Amino acid sequence: MTGNLATTSLATAATEHRGLTMTLFGLFVLATLGITIWAGRQTKDASDFYAGGRGFTGFQNGLAISGDYMSAASFLGIAGAIALFGYDGFLYSIGFLVAWLVALLLVAEPLRNSGRYTMADVLAFRMRQRPVRTAAGISTIVVSIFYLLAQMVGAGSLVALLLGVSGDGAKRWTIVAVGALMVIYVAIGGMKGTTWVQIVKAVLLIAGTALMTVLVLAKYNFNVSALLGAAADASAKGSAFLEPGLKYGATGTSKLDFISLGLALVLGTAGLPHILVRFYTVPTAKAARKSVLWAIGIIGGFYLMTLALGFGAAALVGPKTIKASNAAGNTAAPLLAEHLGGGAGTTGGAVLLAVISAVAFATILAVVAGLTLASSASFAHDLYANVIRRGKAGEKEEVRSAKLAAIGIGAVAIVLSLFAEKLNTAALVALAFAVAASANLPTLLYSLFWKRFNTAGAVSSVYAGLISSVTLVFFSTVVSGTEKSLFPHSDFHWFPLENPGLVSIPVGFLAGWLGTLLAKEKADPAKAAELEVRSLTGLGAH
Repeated sequence: MTGNLATTSLATAATEHRGLTMTLFGLFVLATLGITIWAGRQTKDASDFYAGGRGFTGFQNGLAISGDYMSAASFLGIAGAIALFGYDGFLYSIGFLVAWLVALLLVAEPLRNSGRYTMADVLAFRMRQRPVRTAAGISTIVVSIFYLLAQMVGAGSLVALLLGVSGDGAKRWTIVAVGALMVIYVAIGGMKGTTWVQIVKAVLLIAGTALMTVLVLAKYNFNVSALLGAAADASAKGSAFLEPGLKYGATGTSKLDFISLGLALVLGTAGLPHILVRFYTVPTAKAARKSVLWAIGIIGGFYLMTLALGFGAAALVGPKTIKASNAAGNTAAPLLAEHLGGGAGTTGGAVLLAVISAVAFATILAVVAGLTLASSASFAHDLYANVIRRGKAGEKEEVRSAKLAAIGIGAVAIVLSLFAEKLNTAALVALAFAVAASANLPTLLYSLFWKRFNTAGAVSSVYAGLISSVTLVFFSTVVSGTEKSLFPHSDFHWFPLENPGLVSIPVGFLAGWLGTLLAKEKADPAKAAELEVRSLTGLGAH
């Protein structure tokens, strides 16, 4: 009953003050569209469209990376996971943050030095262009579409709830509106426009999260121990709420699932296409390193604040109320904002709810724009220019194809999202990370650090990682076998884990190794040496 009241109060508060919420949404959209149109006028060539003219500083790119990385899953999903599962929910924050060390130590600098616009530039440097670019392009688009689906499905349900509108029609129109906006951002503004949208969004998200963190801590006189104690009491789990094992640890399978998820989160970040392309927007490898360091600081601060949001929601709103409002806990942060502002029906509660809903909307828009840009750039630069046109496409033709690809990929994402309204968004995000870790990361690392690695190995690694991760998820409980599955009334699952990373990541590495050893072709030692010098020194980098 309490949960139903919470859902009703959240919707009622949003409905009563819809004008305020719509004004905030409208201001953000107008401001970002203005930035996009301005950036569009500054976009002259392919370098401007794909890499923002490589004119962003380390700090600016660090903010943009943060804006790209801190998705709706981070802001809303992690707060909800902590509110419902305590310590085990916070493990998501740790996984997402630790992943940046892999990106910093292994990928950021060599990628900036070796590539030009996309991940495939690095892979194709010393291998046969067409098969490698085809594999990398397909992988990039698959990862991006899974991630896009998660964001847009979340946008449909979340924004409809926050605006106080209900019904499938309202959710669908929200998905269409988000999709249309992301296409406009990418097609008009390119990387420059998308980057500035991400910077604005990162500042808004950090400011909104910091405000809520201060308000939560103020309730407990800035005593973190008191906050944790209150959260444990409200959870009805007692001290178990603050200890490992509430979500992962009940069975051996759940422990393996946690290891699998952790592997995907930690290794997947360094293979996410929309994150990798951000390293090309700075002028030097030194700036790439700086941008990752800034991103680690900003993202680390944000994930620390999710502790206050999650445990604050558990203590002040209550897990039962949150779960009844949204089974996955996605409304924990909005419910907490309403409570901190003064509660349901108060002007303060409505204002803070409106602000947080606008920030959530900004978060979704910025991330989908980054994903659409990465996938459309990969299609235009890798598949169209280098595979279909065999390197004969001019810059204007290539950029035009990227803009058309953004429209096409946006349309596909919108249509799939309309059919996938009830799909588990967390599973989609985890799948995107698992595919990136299984298909992209092994190929990147082998290409950068193994001189013997060849075209057969690269193609084997990408396709084996891609096919194994998607197949294992299809035959897991994510798709069938339980009430929460995509097909709850069917059961054809045989894979016991929800996340395939534990199996598909080693498959990706093994396939790359075997493909290289079994192939008759030999790697070009001169090209391998040239790539090594370029990746380590930046000599000859674009």
